[in-house]
Amino acid sequence: MIRSLLHLLYPHICENCGHDLTGTEEVLCISCMRKMPVTSFQLIANNPIEQVFWGRVPVQHAMAGYYFTRDGCLQQLIHQFKYKGRKDIAVYLGRQLGLQLRQSSWWQNISSVIPVPLNKMKLRHRGYNQAAMLANGIAETLGCNVVEDGLTRKANAITQTHKTRLERWENVAEVFRLNNQEKVKNSHVLLVDDVLTTGATLEACGHALLDAGDVQLSICSLAYASR
Repeated sequence: MIRSLLHLLYPHICENCGHDLTGTEEVLCISCMRKMPVTSFQLIANNPIEQVFWGRVPVQHAMAGYYFTRDGCLQQLIHQFKYKGRKDIAVYLGRQLGLQLRQSSWWQNISSVIPVPLNKMKLRHRGYNQAAMLANGIAETLGCNVVEDGLTRKANAITQTHKTRLERWENVAEVFRLNNQEKVKNSHVLLVDDVLTTGATLEACGHALLDAGDVQLSICSLAYASR
């Protein structure tokens, strides 16, 4: 019934090529889905995402589902769910991340999924946190809990665009706060965001989560924008 209602709200066509989708396809047709720039980092120890956080924050595992390329299909999908209200696309991509994680040897250790929180101004404007939509899709596939209020932002940081790695870290270092220690204590947490560039935001969030004590931290990003 939900799928039928979504078909009324959104044309049942591929978001990339515009061809009609079959009854078993969603958001992207099979052909376009196969062309997505998959990283397979979840299968690779010491992969480039894990290396981003070496010496910065202790993580058990880290991965990104796709490489971010400008003017590519993934960029268009991200634009749709961040600026056009397409929450369904974010949830769909979250489920795809969940399927990728299920290929790994470590996903069953995850206790809960926590999205990077959005600042209050953007949340009011957008109406939802896109990282939370991704987290919901992941949790649905993995069968674990989402703790949407696990972290909060103490302040509205200045936009990260065009900042260096050091500037990004200084911009967010004191922004995030653990909201409820009991929800994450003694657990393996998967921290989720949409696009990873320098990793400064995820690093700051990771330190806030680790303040709970006896927490294992893993990280999952939808896309990796390497520089």
